[in-house]
Amino acid sequence: MNLGHDSALDWSAIGDLMLPVSFDNGDRLALEFREFLAKPDFPCLGAKSAQARGQIQFLVARDITSAWDDLRIYSALFNFVELYRSRPAFFQSLVVLFRGPGTLDELHYEAFLWERIQSLTDKDNWHGQTHDPRVSANPANPHFSVSFANEGFFLVGLHPNASRPARRFTVPAIVFNPHDQFEKLRKIGLFEGMKKKISNRDEALAGSRNPMLQTFGESSEAPQYSGRIVKESWKCPYHRQ
Repeated sequence: MNLGHDSALDWSAIGDLMLPVSFDNGDRLALEFREFLAKPDFPCLGAKSAQARGQIQFLVARDITSAWDDLRIYSALFNFVELYRSRPAFFQSLVVLFRGPGTLDELHYEAFLWERIQSLTDKDNWHGQTHDPRVSANPANPHFSVSFANEGFFLVGLHPNASRPARRFTVPAIVFNPHDQFEKLRKIGLFEGMKKKISNRDEALAGSRNPMLQTFGESSEAPQYSGRIVKESWKCPYHRQ
């Protein structure tokens, strides 16, 4: 079953295959994350705006190294896409917070981040969802983004041992941002200015520019997801059928 990205999700067709899920917006970790975003020097203005508008949804999972909650995370993504399409306003995110482990170094966090992404992608395939045609499924392509429920996403990974301060949170986390909202910003001429402000704020916080930041359409965004600085020879461990 192929759902166009402008259509409502057809829950009648696959709803019985999904786990019932509600967002964990009142969880202690969600409150901690809001406090993290509210710090005056936190650089991402989009995240701050999403929080100010009450447009961040949270899901708290057990362990980023385990597939235990993957079906629940995928169901939450499906719910989030339905919510976003019903009101596609700036800025919206789904934040998945994992209770542990807090001891992963950057290399291992990256490995488990992509393990979760691959597992969620496999479930998306199994549920008959095709990749969002507005973005590429090839991680080597400059127009690559992951896709769930036929909606492209830009991901931001955070964990306690991240080298960049803006990516350093008390527990492992993955932020799912609909790619559509960035393209809408680009069309109205606001994206580049916002990107420059965020980059300047990030440099002020970290003391250096983030060497991994690239422009969509010029270089694949896959190396940016984990927050780790990778070499040009880095190969993305992701594939989509």
